[in-house]
Amino acid sequence: MKLSHDPEYNIAYIQFWDEDAEVDSVEVGNDIVVDVAPDGSVFGIELLNANKQLKLTDKGKLLFVNETANISTELSLT
Repeated sequence: MKLSHDPEYNIAYIQFWDEDAEVDSVEVGNDIVVDVAPDGSVFGIELLNANKQLKLTDKGKLLFVNETANISTELSLT
C-alpha cells in the first residue's frame, strides 16, 4: 500500500496495488474518487481537498495502527 500526497494540488492518493492497471474511476462523493481494477477490487482512493479529508491540522503527521499487534507508527507527510 502506498499513500502519496501532493500539497501543491491538495490531493492524496491511497494505492493498494503495486503494479499499474487500467482502472474505472467512480466518484463516490464531492471529494472522493475510487479507482476500481478490472477484477472488481479497489485499486486506489483519490482524496481531493486532501487537507480537509486527512485533517492535516496536525502538521502532516500520519499514524499507522496495527490493532492486532498493538503497534503504532507515526510518519510525517511533510
